[in-house]
Amino acid sequence: SPVIVGVSESAIRYMGIKMAAGMVKTLAEAVPISVGLHLDHGKKMETIKEAVKNGFTSVMIDASDRPFEENVKITKKVVEIAHSAGVSVEAELGKLPGPEDDISIEEREAFLVNPEEAEKFVDQTGIDFLAPAIGTSHGAFKFKAKSKLDFERLRLVKEKTQVPLVLHGASSVNKKLLGAAEKYGLELSGARGLCSEVLKKAIKKGINKVNTDTDLRIAFTAGIRSVLLQEPSVFDPRKIMGPAMDFMKDVVK
Repeated sequence: SPVIVGVSESAIRYMGIKMAAGMVKTLAEAVPISVGLHLDHGKKMETIKEAVKNGFTSVMIDASDRPFEENVKITKKVVEIAHSAGVSVEAELGKLPGPEDDISIEEREAFLVNPEEAEKFVDQTGIDFLAPAIGTSHGAFKFKAKSKLDFERLRLVKEKTQVPLVLHGASSVNKKLLGAAEKYGLELSGARGLCSEVLKKAIKKGINKVNTDTDLRIAFTAGIRSVLLQEPSVFDPRKIMGPAMDFMKDVVK
């Protein structure tokens, strides 16, 4: 199936946008599937412009921390720039604090997407994809207890917007993956992600794209640790990185 490779602003600062785009484009030419190159959580207009210039197929503008009207204004500008080059635009509405934040249910409710605002936002901006906050968060510690999403809110957003929806923070942080990582010394006590049953239900209820990062980071780290701990005499980076990539491939599959 097609795959979308997401590149964050921090990754761009680390390796450079030309390097990131060049690597993905080169690798994409070697596989028989469609590969999209996406800017994830773009905050700076200059980064978004550079992504469009360097062949990204889609960009995300994340102004979800701004007041609604300002979010609309910023997002509309990005849509103008991106659409003029045939590049799709994703935007975020609503925001969810981490599970460790000590806030009330009413306060947490205020961070989730408002379906009526979502309808206005899509109509006023002309975005191609919407990332609505419906209960997940980034990182390995998404929930204090069992994972839970607001499916009724998701249903209303889908009904009112009729655009493809994106679920951020979709890593499962499942026991098998955690067990493999912890076996080789990674400490993630209390880590909890989005269980597969909830994720499958979200897709059935209207989610079209899921973003997974944490699971890949854990897998990569587990692969590296497995070599360093089991084969302490190995110092060839290729022999260390190989298993790390294999661990990541298993997660993707």
